[in-house]
Amino acid sequence: MTKTHSLTPIHRIQGSALFSPMSKETVLVRGVVTGRSRKGYFVQDPEGSADPLCSDAIFVFSPRRKAPTGALVEILGVVLDFVPGENARPTTQLKPLEVRLISKGGPEIEPVWLTADALPGDAQALARRLNGLEAMRVGIRAGAIFTAPSNPFGDYVCVPPEVSALRASNGGILVDPTQPNRWLPGFRITRYANAPCVNVGARLLTDVVGPLNYRAEAFQIVAGEGIEVEHVPEFRSRTRLDAEPERVRILTLNGFNLDAQVEDPTRVKDPDRDVDDDVLYGRFEGLARAIVEQAGSPDIIALQEIQDNDGAELGDVVDASATYEQLQRDVLRLGGPAYDWADIPPEPGADGGQPGGNIRNAFLYNPAYVELLRPQLRRIGVDAEAFDGSRKPLLAHFRLRSSGAELVVVNVHLASKRHQRSLFAPVEPGYDPREASRVKQAELVREALAEARATGLDFYVTGDFNDFEFSQTLRALCADDCVNLVETLPPNARYDYNHRGQLQVLMHGVVPRGLAASAGYEILHGNEFNGVKPGTMGGKATDHAYVLASLKLRGAR
Repeated sequence: MTKTHSLTPIHRIQGSALFSPMSKETVLVRGVVTGRSRKGYFVQDPEGSADPLCSDAIFVFSPRRKAPTGALVEILGVVLDFVPGENARPTTQLKPLEVRLISKGGPEIEPVWLTADALPGDAQALARRLNGLEAMRVGIRAGAIFTAPSNPFGDYVCVPPEVSALRASNGGILVDPTQPNRWLPGFRITRYANAPCVNVGARLLTDVVGPLNYRAEAFQIVAGEGIEVEHVPEFRSRTRLDAEPERVRILTLNGFNLDAQVEDPTRVKDPDRDVDDDVLYGRFEGLARAIVEQAGSPDIIALQEIQDNDGAELGDVVDASATYEQLQRDVLRLGGPAYDWADIPPEPGADGGQPGGNIRNAFLYNPAYVELLRPQLRRIGVDAEAFDGSRKPLLAHFRLRSSGAELVVVNVHLASKRHQRSLFAPVEPGYDPREASRVKQAELVREALAEARATGLDFYVTGDFNDFEFSQTLRALCADDCVNLVETLPPNARYDYNHRGQLQVLMHGVVPRGLAASAGYEILHGNEFNGVKPGTMGGKATDHAYVLASLKLRGAR
């Protein structure tokens, strides 16, 4: 989208100066410094423009020399539009040639408050409005509710109290099927000492004011100081689905690139991102507590995002036994059963995910309660184009030792949403290039269960579908003869993931219609609610909630 600024070029253009993408135009800017970021600072015209779609401010790219906040300055510079990547929205920047300090204290600029009335509900109108506010001083009023937990980078998302939306019990906002890519006001505090740990539902007690920056494919306020917050305690739910005879309980758990290796920085693709210590960070213990304390030691655990023994190190290792053994030890230490594990490793580098990690789906199971029929363990879609570079579903066949009833479990992790275009992308905003792949992947999973459907064998499809309950992906899998157990929950309880403040379902549990009536199903919340202290590593076992199903099998001998 082309952006309009009211800054005056040195050769003077009547009215607003229109800067086309990638233009290089010398301008003379006079304005107040309203805030600073790591790469520069923001300057705003104190007189402003009457056009709400015309920005009165600009970002000055100057990582080494920053003008003091509040100063009135005059800058001679070159305007350009920075485009961070393919299909990305450009951000208008000023590269300074000369900077002159007029006074240390410039006029006070009243912020534009991001209230419900100021934010159009229509996605295109919202994009135009925020586009017109780029780099300008904006604010979130005290009283807003945090609808996303704090993360290691000092990011926060709030919702003004008057915003109309379906709410979870803790104040979080649930995704709207008619507006799944909704934007909510947020801000970043880069001084981590001033950035508190915040859980969803906390209340903002002070106004947050700063320039509106565009980064990471979304708009975000650059907050200069700390904030005051009315905190809420951490929340972790526990299962109400007790173990019962003739039933099998299955937990779905995303390992979040889990491995037991501390990577050698010289053997990974990106040392800044690919070196971690999941044991030291407490992630294994956190997952073990979810298994034992929150889920009550279920009979089968469907794991996603399990990595091999050398983690993100690049090489030919695909065996993940050390990852499972570490998790087994933590479960035993907390009083859980002696689980066995099962997987089929991918070919090196074949299934996507973190480079070197050889990500895969896997199972833990309690051999005292269920028997794994190993000859029938297999991966789905190994030679299918839809699964090229994508994690393959793992199909396992279990038998209940007490009754002989059998159950097929398919553990999926479908194509990622990571490449989905932003709501503010200049071309096809919101377009997801992997959506068609997920639909085809779901169709292939359904085909793999054709024999089970024909013979009446019970089955359960679970995992990370990377799609909503109302998506074509889930419709393709369920058709008319299967039920997504998520839809048996009340609408305000359907969430296991928090994406930029929107609670949503990405984990699902699909069963034959005849099995659904007696099934128990719940989402064990906590991870998507609880924040971490900005600047700290680790702190969360995973980025998903946990899903637990209790199934009364029909095929007892």
